[in-house]
Amino acid sequence: MLYQFHEMQRAMLRPLSAWAEATAQIYSNPVLPFSHTPMAKRMSAGLQLLHRIGKTYEKPDWNLETTEVDGQTIEVTTETAIDLPFCKLTHFRRAISDERNAQDPRVLLVAPLSGHFATLLRDTARMLIRDHDVWVTEWVDAKFIPVTEGPWCLDDYVHYVIEFIRALGPSIHLISVCQPTVPVLAAVSLMASANDPKSPRSMTMMGGPIDTRRGSTAVNDLAKRKPLSWFENHVIYSVPAQHPGYLRKVYPGFLQHAGFVAMNPDRHTQAHYDYYLDLVKGDLDDAESHRKFYDEYNAVLDMPAEYYLQTIRTVFQDHLLPRGLWEVRGQLVKPADIKTTALLTVEGELDDISGPGQTQAAHDLCTGIPADRQQDVVVEGAGHYGIFSGRRWREVVYPKIREFIREHN
Repeated sequence: MLYQFHEMQRAMLRPLSAWAEATAQIYSNPVLPFSHTPMAKRMSAGLQLLHRIGKTYEKPDWNLETTEVDGQTIEVTTETAIDLPFCKLTHFRRAISDERNAQDPRVLLVAPLSGHFATLLRDTARMLIRDHDVWVTEWVDAKFIPVTEGPWCLDDYVHYVIEFIRALGPSIHLISVCQPTVPVLAAVSLMASANDPKSPRSMTMMGGPIDTRRGSTAVNDLAKRKPLSWFENHVIYSVPAQHPGYLRKVYPGFLQHAGFVAMNPDRHTQAHYDYYLDLVKGDLDDAESHRKFYDEYNAVLDMPAEYYLQTIRTVFQDHLLPRGLWEVRGQLVKPADIKTTALLTVEGELDDISGPGQTQAAHDLCTGIPADRQQDVVVEGAGHYGIFSGRRWREVVYPKIREFIREHN
């Protein structure tokens, strides 16, 4: 009933949010007399904050219309290359010739399926498309997937990645951020074990839970402390009737969002209060920065229950990958079989989601990769998001990834 109650609450807040947005204009539009009253700015700011608290946040757009190639501004179009029930493979097509495009390495950016949409990697993609031919996985919100499509689990995720790699050819370079480091390593391992000629040239793993026995975090501790039955009984719900995925079992996005906020409640409360003060002071740049961040942060998707529960068990409770016990559709995942794919790991010194050492564990597992084809980067002062978004990503991490890819292209 919790999911149904949440939908009812959102339906009730929707008209209130719309009213608050419209009324805020009455107190901020200089043409109207109310905007010149003593409390106008505070009233407008409060109503705008109320609007944002009550509104529904939809999947954001990529908003990557242009990039810079060879010193020129180039148009970028976003196209769906492969359309599968649970994921779409999106291509950022640059308006340059095929010959010029072929000069740049082809990159598959595997986005996390852990609550937010793939657009959370907007800053990551923005930098990559300057120097690479970029493709990204866009996972579909499970509440929009009919139950007739059947269940979908972590093993299926691995085979989706394999399908995308094979579709893009042997010259592909993989970049996985956070959660997908585990299925990506599994996919490359299975391809290596089968001597697949389309195995990727390199894989870059950023802030991922390869071995959660290292660098413990609050996220890891919760998953270890509770039995799997607790997650099944407390966070799994059926999609309500108003969505195409009616009756599909999911881990709802609104519960995930509540968990995100609960990790740093004081910081989020202060951010909203600062937004109110910025509006009162007329600091529109800071207010717009707040809106952009929370438009992304508050947009969440539902995850298939089978996938979520298998991930909890495989990655956080039984540690099957680092223990060499993980079987995907009956095939043992053996990272030691990888020999031709170069490996780069990136971690944030202050990462409180995938703790330091968890991603580095990939090097201990991939013993078949020569030492001169392995690199590790630890970004000082960076948290989880700082390794793929923001100043440290642009100035510290991206140049290293670009150099690594070209070295192994």
